[in-house]
This record gives sequence, structure tokens and C-alpha cells, in this order.
Amino acid sequence: MLLKYFLGAINENDLYAFTHLHDLNLNEVYTYVAAIFADEDNLILESNKLAQFLFSKSTHVKVKEGELCVVYLDNVPFENGFVPAVGIFKSENKETFLKVLQHGQSFEMVQEDGINVNKPDKGCLVFKSAAADGYKLCVIDHTNKQQDAQYWVNDFLQVIPIADSYHHTDKYLSLCKQFVTNEYADKFDVSKSDQLEMLNRSMDYFKTREQFSLKEFTGEVIHHPEVVDSFMNYKKNFETSRNYEIEDEFDIHLSAVKKQQKLFKSILKLDKNFHIYIHGRRDLIERGVDETTGKKYYKIYFEEET
Repeated sequence: MLLKYFLGAINENDLYAFTHLHDLNLNEVYTYVAAIFADEDNLILESNKLAQFLFSKSTHVKVKEGELCVVYLDNVPFENGFVPAVGIFKSENKETFLKVLQHGQSFEMVQEDGINVNKPDKGCLVFKSAAADGYKLCVIDHTNKQQDAQYWVNDFLQVIPIADSYHHTDKYLSLCKQFVTNEYADKFDVSKSDQLEMLNRSMDYFKTREQFSLKEFTGEVIHHPEVVDSFMNYKKNFETSRNYEIEDEFDIHLSAVKKQQKLFKSILKLDKNFHIYIHGRRDLIERGVDETTGKKYYKIYFEEET
């Protein structure tokens, strides 16, 4: 169960590295973890330092209390080999479960609270690899995702994504989704179905290509020059806010596409009565307003009903 809790939610493709504005050795977590790797007997001492440092970064009102677990693991499978790793996990939410106790011919049901081993709230697994570059680590953060409460990644761990094909693919799809949902909808006079169509075109591009090209993407997916200009400005702000620059050309990573595909919703919701799933062919959808009732409508053309 402990191995499931420590390793079950880890995505080996989604890698980060410790960083610091001036000197990597000034990154507290990096230094404490390095001391554990240097000597396993330092685990208790450095765990104490990690707990104190985390407490100092947990001042935001939305930060929850919880239990911190620091663990040293040997022979963890990573990058076609086996390496030592240090895991740091924090549980913030307890789940309620019922425990059944038998007393002779009768049974008693007791309510207890515990930690769900299937989904750690926060965690990181640091692999003993590329130490000079800030190690390689995987990060888990399932709670407090508001920008003002992301203390785990930004303030405590102080990590940045490793600039590889997985992160480029993942970040670009996030960029596309946010642009279409926010900027494209607000700045241009487009319907919800137009938004969904661009989302579908974006996802289809990544699903059917092996390599990404910004020039090709903007020409095939975005089309209109004024929308392309708006997209490029949005991209600059997106990169600046995340301190991460996405290259104009890179190999597309299928694991990142599959992850993002779950977040790309192509559902047109009409009041509380109808949901229309749109997967393409915007030209087969017609939007209008009924002159008699004043209600909006969609007209959908199709050849065969299945």
C-alpha cells in the first residue's frame, strides 16, 4: 500500500528540476535532498529541516494542515534503469470510511478518517539523476490549484519543467485551450460552436502530426491573420507568467496529447435541456434566432442517424 501511495500517481514523462534565481545550492529542498542521497543516515535530520521549511512556506490562508512523509527509496525504475529516490508527500484531506467490528453475534460500525493511497494530495519524487542540473523529479499537486495558493511547487519545491517534447506538447495544448476559451471568445465575435471547432482543430493537429511547427499550426488551425496576431501575443504572456518558453518546433509527445485530450471538452450546452457533442464540420451547423419567439436555435445537417 505504501508503494502504491508513493509511486502510483507518478508520471515519469512529466519531469521537473530544482532551480534558484542565483545559485542552485541556495534551493533549500535541493540541498536537503542532496544530503540524504549523500548518506541515508541523514534522513531523519534532513526530514526535520524539510518540515520546518515547508511550515515557513505555508502561511497562506488557503493552505491546509496535514501530515508530511519523507521517504528514501532504493532501486526505483527510471529511464530504463534503477536509481535511488527521495519522496516528499503531504496529505491534506482525510476521507471518511466505515470500519465493521464483530462482537459475538452483533456487529458495530465505526466511523474513521484516513488517507486515500490512490491519490496523494501533494508530493514529489526526486530521482538521483542529473544532480548538477537540479536532479530530475516528478511533482504531484492535486489541491489548492488557485494561483495564490500554489506554494508547493513555487515556494516550497522551487522547480521548473524540464524543456522536453512532453512539456512543450503539454504546455502548447494548455495554451490553445486557454486562448480559445478566454481570448478568442472575448476579443472576437464568435459563437460557442466556433470555439469548439477551433479546439477540435487544435487537438486534431496534435493527434495527426509527429512534429509541431508554429507556422504550420497557425496557418491550418487559426487561419485568420488578426486571430494569429492575438494568439502570438497571448502566447508571450502565457510564457512570461509561467517562466517557460515554448519552442516554435518540437516533437509531439503522445502521452501529453492523451493527458490533455481529457480536458478538451467539445460539448455545446444549451440551457439545461440539451448537450450537443461537436467533433468537426462546423459548416454543417447553422445558428440563428427565431423571429416569432426570439429564441436562439441551432440547425444541424447530417446524412445518417445511428
